[in-house]
Amino acid sequence: MTEILITALGQHGDGIGDSAGTKVFVPFTLPGERVEAEIDGERGTLVEVLSPSADRIEPFCPHFGICGGCTLQHAGPAPYTAFKEALVESALEHANVETALTPLLDGRGTGRRRTTLHVRKNATGYNRAKSHDVLDIEICPILVPSLQKAAPRVARALYPLAGDCDVSITATDTGLDVAVKSERKLKPSALADYATTHKLARLTFNGEAVYMTRAPAIRMAKSLVEIPPASFLQATMVAEETLARLVLEGIGAAKSVADLFCGVGPFALRMAAQARVYAADSDRPAVDALKKAFNHTQGLKPLTAQVRDLFRDPLAPIELDPYDAVVFDPPRAGAEGQARELARSRVKTVVAVSCEPKTFARDAAILIDGGYSLRRVTPVDQFAWSTHVEVVGVFRR
Repeated sequence: MTEILITALGQHGDGIGDSAGTKVFVPFTLPGERVEAEIDGERGTLVEVLSPSADRIEPFCPHFGICGGCTLQHAGPAPYTAFKEALVESALEHANVETALTPLLDGRGTGRRRTTLHVRKNATGYNRAKSHDVLDIEICPILVPSLQKAAPRVARALYPLAGDCDVSITATDTGLDVAVKSERKLKPSALADYATTHKLARLTFNGEAVYMTRAPAIRMAKSLVEIPPASFLQATMVAEETLARLVLEGIGAAKSVADLFCGVGPFALRMAAQARVYAADSDRPAVDALKKAFNHTQGLKPLTAQVRDLFRDPLAPIELDPYDAVVFDPPRAGAEGQARELARSRVKTVVAVSCEPKTFARDAAILIDGGYSLRRVTPVDQFAWSTHVEVVGVFRR
C-alpha cells in the first residue's frame, strides 16, 4: 500500500499523484485528496480515501467504480466542470489556437436516449472498468427513464435466441428501436415473438430490419424524422437542441448554408426555417431520411440533400463560395480535408461541431491559417460523467 496526494486530474479522469518520483494515475480520486492505493507501474488502484476533497459527492449509480461506463460521478460541480473545460482548453493550447472558452453548457437532459449493451451467458451490461469482462446490471441510471430498467431487460431476453450478442437500443418518439449483432443466423419468424412481447417499434438483426410495427422517429423542430437502422443520433435530446441553437446563433442571418456531415438533419432541418440549405453526408439512408422529413414538413426554405463522401471528396472552394455559411459536424476523426478546402474558400462564416476536442483543435488551426478568426468556442456536456465533451466553434473570415 502507498499513500499518495492527488494533485490533478488527467485527461481520462484519473487522479494524478506522485509515488517515489513517478507519476501515478489513480481512478476515482480528486485533486487535494490523500489516498491509499496499490501501485503497479504508473497505475494505481484506489484502496481508501484517507482525506476526501470537499468536492467529493456520493455517486448515484450502484455500479459506479465497477462499471467502465462512467468515471466522474464522484466529482462535484466545480472539479467536474473544470475537467470538462480543460479537455477543450488543453486541446486548443496543444494546437496553438488562442481563444476564450465560454462556460460549459449542460446537455444531459433526462439522460441518454440510446445505449449499446453486451449480452453474454451470465451477464448483460457494459464492460467492467479496465476489463473486457461484462458486468451484469439491472439498471443504468444515466439513460432516459424509459430505458433505465427496460434496456437491460430487453437485451437480456435476447440471449436464448441470439446467444452472445451486442444490442443497441434507442428510445424514439414512436417506441423502442433495437438492433442486434450476433454470430447466429436466425429467421425473422424466430424473432417476431420476442419483438411483439417487448412492444418494439423495430428490430434489426445483423443489419437487416426483420420486424417493424411503426417507423422509429424523432421530432426535430417542425419535422418528424424516421431514423434508419444504425444511423447516428445525438445521445440526448437536450444536447441536440443545444448544439442546434449554437449552430443557428453562429450562422446568424445567413440565407444560404451548406450543412456537411449532415446525418439525418438535426441542423439542416432547423436551418431550413430561415435559409436555403445544401446538406451532404456519406450515409445514404440518413440522407434519404432527411429528404423524406423535409418533404413532409411545411414552411421550410428549399433544401437539397446529397450522398457524398466528404473525406474522399470534400467540397472545393468553387462549390463552397456561393454559401453565406458552412456548418460541419464530422465523426471523431474530424474533417481535415474539408477544413483545408474551407481555408481556401471565401465563405464568411464557418460553424464547426465536434465530439473530439483534439481533432476540432487541429481543424480550427487549419481554418485560422487560412484567414479565419475563431470568435467563440462552447463546450457542451452531452456525455455526462464521462471523459467526452462536445464542442461548437464559430469562425469568421
